[in-house]
Amino acid sequence: MAGREPDEVIVQREGRTGLLVLNRPAALNALTHTMVRRMSEALEAWERDDRVETVVVSGAGERAFCAGGDIVAIHRAATGGDPGAVEEFWRDEYRLNARIARYPKPYVALMGGIVMGGGVGVSAHGSVRIVTETTRVALPEAGIGFVPDVGGTYLLALAPGELGTHLALTAGSVGAADALLCGLADHFVSAERLPALLDDLAELTVHDALRRHVGASPGGVLAGQRGWIDHCYAAGTVEEILDRLRDSGEPEAKKAADRITANSPTAVKATLTALRRARSVGPLEAVLDQEYRTSCAALATPDLAEGIRAQVIDKDRSPRWRPAALNAVEPAAVARYFAPLGERELGLAATSPLERW
Repeated sequence: MAGREPDEVIVQREGRTGLLVLNRPAALNALTHTMVRRMSEALEAWERDDRVETVVVSGAGERAFCAGGDIVAIHRAATGGDPGAVEEFWRDEYRLNARIARYPKPYVALMGGIVMGGGVGVSAHGSVRIVTETTRVALPEAGIGFVPDVGGTYLLALAPGELGTHLALTAGSVGAADALLCGLADHFVSAERLPALLDDLAELTVHDALRRHVGASPGGVLAGQRGWIDHCYAAGTVEEILDRLRDSGEPEAKKAADRITANSPTAVKATLTALRRARSVGPLEAVLDQEYRTSCAALATPDLAEGIRAQVIDKDRSPRWRPAALNAVEPAAVARYFAPLGERELGLAATSPLERW
């Protein structure tokens, strides 16, 4: 008789903690719709369970906390499949992101290994976000013809200076120290201490458990680059940002310009607009509403399917963007990312309480 398929999310209680373990290690714990629903169900139940004082989320295996959403399913939808199924996944995923941000109990995310895209959404909105020496955090959407979502534009807009703009446009990744600097994490705990931290969280308050294990992170790189980052990315357009990067005389700035120009021109322009709008549009729920619009719009563009093909499916790393140049991206093409959706709007800002516990 065939063995039972393992649960994609392991849900269990240990002492005073409710544990959520993302359990697709072979797929770097990438999120499926089933996983999103299971997490939401568990969080809803634990809100009313007095035995659960703290929620802890982690990823199975040693390579990743969560490498994002189910990108292959998105590719199918973008190449003739059912876009409605992906839009429904995003609706549930973004609602989960908002639930995590407003959760009434401590939500502890153990962000070891790769944390990308959707993985940021189920970790970096939590109240206690822990990184290790293995952590690599990224919102790499512009590299696949997409725009940062799962509240990513909200988080990046809150980063000091123009660090968030730098990460979004380059689709770059950061280690523990830079994740802390950018406001994507709160504490550093060495990977070897995570099992002991888990044990302590089952018995102690979050504060007392952290006090035993939090340490100083290894050094990062972004703090020393703030000068040129803040100057260059403060420009009003992507073209002006690129000019400043190339004229700065900084080798790392030139590399950043090269990375930006390798990404989808349309997605890069839409991403800059989304970030700038996120700074003034309001609370997380309002930004998630905006991101739902940008995600649905991206699904109808050729660049999303092409980006996933080049980076994930064929892995030739040679996407053929349409259009291929920034100066060929019409303003109307960017405006479409922010067009109202009518009855299809996510509508989180109109229904969600805005007070954190």
